[in-house]
Amino acid sequence: MDTKSPAFAAAPVRASVERVTIPILAAISVSHLLNDLIQSLLPAIYPILKENFRLDFGQIGLLTLTFQLTASLLQPLVGTFTDKRPQPFSLVIGMGFTLIGLLTLSQASSYPLLLLGAALVGMGSSVFHPESSRVARMASGGRHGLAQSVFQVGGNAGSALGPLLAAFIVVPFGQTSIAWFSVVALLAMIILFNVGRWYRAKLADLRSKPKAAAAVSILSRKRIAVSITILMLLVFSKNFYTASISSYFTFYLMSKFQVSVQDSQLYLFVFLGAVAAGTVIGGPIGDRIGRRYVIWISILGVLPFTLMLPYANLFWTAVLSVVIGLVLASAFSAILVYATELVPGRVGMIAGLFFGLSFGMGGLGAAVLGQLADMTSIETVYKIVSFLPAIGLLTYFLPKIEKTRA
Repeated sequence: MDTKSPAFAAAPVRASVERVTIPILAAISVSHLLNDLIQSLLPAIYPILKENFRLDFGQIGLLTLTFQLTASLLQPLVGTFTDKRPQPFSLVIGMGFTLIGLLTLSQASSYPLLLLGAALVGMGSSVFHPESSRVARMASGGRHGLAQSVFQVGGNAGSALGPLLAAFIVVPFGQTSIAWFSVVALLAMIILFNVGRWYRAKLADLRSKPKAAAAVSILSRKRIAVSITILMLLVFSKNFYTASISSYFTFYLMSKFQVSVQDSQLYLFVFLGAVAAGTVIGGPIGDRIGRRYVIWISILGVLPFTLMLPYANLFWTAVLSVVIGLVLASAFSAILVYATELVPGRVGMIAGLFFGLSFGMGGLGAAVLGQLADMTSIETVYKIVSFLPAIGLLTYFLPKIEKTRA
């Protein structure tokens, strides 16, 4: 098989050039920021919950697993359903689940209530990501990598802001101050209601025009299945490693370097800020040089830095965490757009599958690594996960399915 050929071909009825719908792309990115800001509060307050509820690392991992599983298991189902029946205002409903989960976490007086709050926030995420990813693609004007990066950077920026706000609000004022962030959820619901109105009008406009011929993949089903499996393994590598940082980096810094809780949150913010910056890079570069090359560099290229991290002092730990976050984050946008090009016409299903897998691997990683940390030490965890990016070697077996831009 000639792997240099485009993966699919289509014969559009009308040859119009669409432009990027910047206001909608900006709105969905800001909504992603607000959504993930709320979600990132959970791992950011783990040190507080660990002390208040006397949790061990295994119980902390189970909290993350509960959140990630409710998000990951539902997302492919939501995406598949909305591929057939798009739901423009489901984004508002999903944010409503997140709001309820947020309030539950703020008032929880027992570990089961913490699990319930985490599950509700995960349910909100399961609705938000597939449909918002579809909106980003619809507003892309054909620049899918750029649109996905803009969308993703909002989420990663929100994830970075969560620990920073936790350090200055939740740590000083306690668990109940989480409820103050309900204002953030309400703001997101207002923005998403207006996005839903545009989405509904866009769907009506598309239905009123002649449809383009369906895109047809020239790769065999077996080749597509193998490629999707490889992409899923790459996401596993990326998110399993990222889980070690997002869930346990604060504990690692406090244990190895004796930094304070507040300072550890700032170091986590720096890492997550680098993740946000890296997300911006991956999509546009993938549009130009090809997403396969971006995946190569992002996953495998980070290996030397992850191997060095467990043996670095505090200064170089901070520097290496920035490099790792910057490089590793550029992978997801490229992987997601590459996957949608492998399976054209199934944006919701693919987005749900890969966002769901991303959350699921993060949750599984947090649970497994928490148990491992209890049995050994948090330092041992970082030595073991440092080898995960070697899975990036599998990128060699991905077909070249895209034409690059000049």
